[in-house]
Amino acid sequence: MTYRNESNKTFQNLSQKHMSFEQIFNHIVTFMKQDITGNYRLIFGTDSQIHTTFTKFITGIVIQRERKGAWACIRKVNVPRKMTNLHERISFETALTEEVVALFTEEKKQQLIDIVLPHIYKGASFTIEGHIDIGSSQRNKTRIFVNEMVARMESLGLEPKIKPNAFVASSYANRYTK
Repeated sequence: MTYRNESNKTFQNLSQKHMSFEQIFNHIVTFMKQDITGNYRLIFGTDSQIHTTFTKFITGIVIQRERKGAWACIRKVNVPRKMTNLHERISFETALTEEVVALFTEEKKQQLIDIVLPHIYKGASFTIEGHIDIGSSQRNKTRIFVNEMVARMESLGLEPKIKPNAFVASSYANRYTK
């Protein structure tokens, strides 16, 4: 699939634009080293919005220190058409999340684990989650895709979360799709 993407390889947040993946990774390491006994969740999620002539996709990366703050950034991708097929759009959201997760190689993940590993007996923890902007309730049109998308997140070694627990996709990324 071809898509127009003004910042395919760069990320941004409210204070910085055009950050490389290496800069993102360094921010996460620095954030985690501020409290080596913290409970960390590295969370990925993508949401989309159909606009007049394109569909905007926002992928969020959040490192959360439970009850003690977070650091986050986004990556934007625009597809130059209205993506009205729900399965195609949900699948593409998941693919964009997978693409960002793939940047976190086993070596990178191990570096993050090594920050908290010596401190797990003091309560430190680290999990990696994939937030999917779908829900399983009867009135949710996306419920038929739950098993497929959850399996995709699990295949990457992520702990999948769907609505209402998928806040990185349904709240954080959603805010930037408008």
